[in-house]
Amino acid sequence: MTKEDNRKKFLDQFPSLVAQLTEALKTYGIPQDAIDWYEKSLMYNTPGGKLNRGLSVVDTYVILKGLNSPFDMPDEEYSKVALLGWCVELLQAYFLVADDMMDKSITRRGQPCWYRIDEVGDMAINDAFMLEAAIYCLLKRNFRNESYYVDLLELLHDVTFQTEVGQLLDLMTAPEMLIDLSKFSLERHSYIVIFKTAYYSFYLPVALAMHISGVNDERDLQQAKDVLLPLGEYFQIQDDYLDCFGKPEDIGKIGTDIQDNKCSWVINAALKLCSPEQRKILDDNYGRKSDICEQKCKQVFADLNLEKVYENYEEQVAAKLRDRIEMTDESRGFKREVLYSFLDKIYKRKK
Repeated sequence: MTKEDNRKKFLDQFPSLVAQLTEALKTYGIPQDAIDWYEKSLMYNTPGGKLNRGLSVVDTYVILKGLNSPFDMPDEEYSKVALLGWCVELLQAYFLVADDMMDKSITRRGQPCWYRIDEVGDMAINDAFMLEAAIYCLLKRNFRNESYYVDLLELLHDVTFQTEVGQLLDLMTAPEMLIDLSKFSLERHSYIVIFKTAYYSFYLPVALAMHISGVNDERDLQQAKDVLLPLGEYFQIQDDYLDCFGKPEDIGKIGTDIQDNKCSWVINAALKLCSPEQRKILDDNYGRKSDICEQKCKQVFADLNLEKVYENYEEQVAAKLRDRIEMTDESRGFKREVLYSFLDKIYKRKK
C-alpha cells in the first residue's frame, strides 16, 4: 500500500469522529445552528494539513505491533488507533487557530485563516477552545474503560501545557513589532523549539501509540523522549534553515522569517559568529518589512557561510541521534525502528 492509501484510510475516519462530536452536542439539546457551526469549524480547521502528526500515531503502532501496514488491523482496532491520531490533529488545529490570531496571519493551508472569515472574527477564540475540548470528548467516549485512559489524559494535558509554554517564550522573545536581538540566543531558541514543537509534534504521537499498544513502561517512554525531543529540535532548525536558504519551488512558500522578526536558528547562529560591524547590520535590518533590509541580512548570512555551518550541524546531530538510537533497550517491547523511521523521514530533507 502507498502513502496515499494510508492517508486516505486515515482521512476516512474523520467524518465519524465529527459525527460523535455533533451527537454529543445534541445530547445537551444544543440548537442546530450551533451544531452546524461546530461541524464547519471542525471540517475547516482539522483535516487540511499534511497529517504527519496523526499518521505518526498509526505508523508507530504498526511498528510496535510488528504489522506490515495499517491495513493489517481489524477495522475496530484501526479506528481506535486512528482516533488518537486525530486527537493530535485536533490539538494542532487548536494551536493553529489561536496562533494565527496572535500572529495576525492571513492564510493557512492555502485558505484564509479561520478568524479572517467574515462571519467568524473573534468567535475563533471560542472555536479554538472547542477544538481542544473535542479531544477529551472523544477520549471519554472511546477510552474511558481502558486501563491507560488516565495516562492518555495526563499525556495530552502535559504536552498541551508544554507547547503553550513554548509559545509564551516565543511571543516574549520575538514580538513582531518590538525588535530586540539582545533577547535572542541559541539557548533561548532551543527552549522555544523543544517546548513549542518537539513535544507535541514528535514525542506525543509516539507516546500515544505506545500507550495503546501496551509498550508503555516509564523507561521506554523516557527512551523515546531522549531521542524525539532533540529530533524535533533538529526538525525545527531544518525549517528555519529552509525558510532562509530553501528554494520556494521546493518548500512551497517564500520565506518570511527575517521580515517577521522570528527567533530562528539562522539569526541566532549569525549573532554568535558575527563581527561588531555585522552585528550592527543585523540590528538595523532584521525584522524590518523591507526587501532591501532582508537582502542586507542575507548578505551577512552568506558572508558568515551559514550554509556550511548548517551542513556541519546536520551531520553532527544526525550522528549523535543514530548513536543514541543504537543504544535503545528493546527488551521490554520498544523498537528502535520507531526512532529510525522519524530520523529517516527528515534527514537532509529539502522541503
